[in-house]
Amino acid sequence: MALILVHNHPSGGSCQSDDDIVMTQEIKKVASALSVVLHDHIIVGNGRWLSFRKAGLL
Repeated sequence: MALILVHNHPSGGSCQSDDDIVMTQEIKKVASALSVVLHDHIIVGNGRWLSFRKAGLL
């Protein structure tokens, strides 16, 4: 099984917050314990997107 997280920010920005980073790491730990691979976490906003994997955050 695999998982890709996607969300947007109410502000419309696509930059990751400290909370996004912490939450992603927590979800990755739980997913791993369940043998689920977290492939990416994508934030979309203002016509742009940020991939945690491409940014080296995952």
